Amino acid sequence: MGFFHFLKTQLSRSLQLNLSAISNYVNQLISSSIVDCKVRILTSLASILGFRKLCFLEPVKCNKSFEDGKQSFEPSKSNVDKKQENAVSAYQRVIEKPKHKKTNKQSKEWRCIDNCCWIIGYLCTTWWLLLFLCNFLPANFPGLKLPEPPGTRLKNEGLIAHHPVVLVPGIVTGGLELWEGRPCSEGLFRKRLWGGSFAEIFKRPLCWLEHLSLDNETGLDPPGIRVRAVTGLVAADYFAPGYFVWAILIENLAKIGYEQKNMYMASYDWRLSFQNTEIRDQSLSRLKRKIELLYVTNGNRKVVVVPHSMGVIYFLHFLKWVEAPPPVGGGGGPNWCAKHIKTIMNVSPAFLGVPKAVANILSAEGKDVAFIRAVAPGLLDSETFGFQTLQHVMRVFRTWDSVVSLLPKGGETIWGDLNRSPEEENVCHSAKMQYLQSSSKENNGNDTGPRRTSEVIRRAKYGRLVAFGKAASELPSSQLSFIDSEEFMHESAPISNTSCEELLTEYDEISRESIKRVAENEAYTARTLIDLLRFVAPKMMQRTEAHFSHGLAENLEDPKYSHHKYWSNPLETMLPDAPDMEIYCSYGVGIPTERSYVYKMSPSDRCKSIPLQIDSSADGSDNGCLSGGVYFVDGDESVPVVSAGFMCAKGWRGKTRFNPSGISTYVREYQHKPPASLLEGRGTESGAHVDILGNFALIEDVLRVAAGASGTELGGDRIYSGIMEMSEPINIRL
Repeated sequence: MGFFHFLKTQLSRSLQLNLSAISNYVNQLISSSIVDCKVRILTSLASILGFRKLCFLEPVKCNKSFEDGKQSFEPSKSNVDKKQENAVSAYQRVIEKPKHKKTNKQSKEWRCIDNCCWIIGYLCTTWWLLLFLCNFLPANFPGLKLPEPPGTRLKNEGLIAHHPVVLVPGIVTGGLELWEGRPCSEGLFRKRLWGGSFAEIFKRPLCWLEHLSLDNETGLDPPGIRVRAVTGLVAADYFAPGYFVWAILIENLAKIGYEQKNMYMASYDWRLSFQNTEIRDQSLSRLKRKIELLYVTNGNRKVVVVPHSMGVIYFLHFLKWVEAPPPVGGGGGPNWCAKHIKTIMNVSPAFLGVPKAVANILSAEGKDVAFIRAVAPGLLDSETFGFQTLQHVMRVFRTWDSVVSLLPKGGETIWGDLNRSPEEENVCHSAKMQYLQSSSKENNGNDTGPRRTSEVIRRAKYGRLVAFGKAASELPSSQLSFIDSEEFMHESAPISNTSCEELLTEYDEISRESIKRVAENEAYTARTLIDLLRFVAPKMMQRTEAHFSHGLAENLEDPKYSHHKYWSNPLETMLPDAPDMEIYCSYGVGIPTERSYVYKMSPSDRCKSIPLQIDSSADGSDNGCLSGGVYFVDGDESVPVVSAGFMCAKGWRGKTRFNPSGISTYVREYQHKPPASLLEGRGTESGAHVDILGNFALIEDVLRVAAGASGTELGGDRIYSGIMEMSEPINIRL
């Protein structure tokens, strides 16, 4: 929904900018002496207003008088009736005209112009209507009045800025600008390559992709290219014109007294591994110094940190880095976090990863791309028009180390095995949605409501994150065929002998026969999936596994866990010794979210298509959760509930081996409600992954905590989903 609103906004802005151009064009038509003035005016107006029939009118003479350089078009009164008759007869002559070749040709030209008039007219009319509704209707018009922004209301209640606030953006939402590039990037110095108008995609797409890629060996800058994160609040306030990310939250914070002296956007190059942001840009060091400065200049008040999406695990990495000794760490010592940080309000947290990262690495697609592939096969990955879009996307995507940080963590213990998963009782039909809306549980997660029953429904095998064929996603595990992952990992796979002009993906180095062996292993869980990715993306995985780990620690005292590759995995690291700190898991629920996939072999040869793709023809299941080759569970459209909420609901709840100092944790869920009307934009009660940053309830929580409120004062947990039931059977040593 947010994406389509973005398209609508972009179109509207574009129309607004071009209204003057349309007006100038109409004036030029009027002043032309080739065709009669009156018909020109009527035709232009008709095209704007969307009336097609006026395009068939024959020229009608009108009186012209020039006065002070202006044209006046007022027909003499005596000629009005006569002209009307002429117009009617002219229309009849057009209809009765014999259809010979010349006429057909003219008719075709008129029809083309007619269609253009029709489209432009409706677009302009719609735009003007929206302008009227937004600007001229009274504020008390029924259904038009929007809720009062939280910042305005809380300011009237006397709430004022207290703790400094640090915002940490997630993956892809922060802007990137060019500092050095190849000859094809001339004129783009310090211009945004990412997060802006994206005009360069259409002007020079391959050049644009080349500059967004990282070096496939080092994960850093390619030779001769330097792309850096935009700094300041503008780095991630809007992703593109009209599409907000942090802008609404920033505006509401400003209403209670926040500005740049007590608010900071911790932008970083989200493509890099977390440790490489420090090695290349010193991003972690700059964040440490900025928090220390905010602490000192705001009366020694601790900082409230608000990370979003991947920014959540980026900041988790920072918590370990800042206290670790140099040269690997920041040298802040064991008490740095306790001294400087009051609260971490994690928004849409991807603590335990997201399954869609798996689909992105395997085939550069998710549910939306799979749908487009099904509707228009070849449009995205065919050589027919030279697009090869998915291959180019995959080539760039696999150079971004940060993508691997989002792979599912915790193995089968968290995500389930071939027969079991935390969401095994999830039901995707309307009864489930009714349950979500009626089962709010408050007061620190004490669930006194009725437990969900499985009903008489076959449980979905969500633990099979990737299954080849719908049957493989549903059959009992005893009926599936398997190949030992070690077997196809270490067998000498023949190298592809297909001639391709350019190696676009790592698939081009693997023979088709070897890919078929991958599909013979009919189902992959979170444990075996890592082996699969090592096989199909060996360069990417070899490079990134030096920076990230996805396991579950048995003994956190083991010295190996002092290595930085474990710091962003909450199941392989400990929270700092900061008992007064508070941690929130704040996320949306009530939106179908990708959880596992049904795959198939691509029918095309590899030079024209990525050899694996989601089987979009796989639909329907007993519990209604399979659609277009994707199994869905509850979440925020990107992150499933189990990933967003488990650590606050169980992993960190109370004193555990992951939270030895007993930092207080709260689960704050926001039930998704779509916008009631077009005027609401992306909605003030949205629970979607990015749109939640405009959710008024979330914004109010952030403002109250920034002004000094504790989790208890906010009301403790607020739970709508089944996160407590999901967490209970996860057998993890605490």
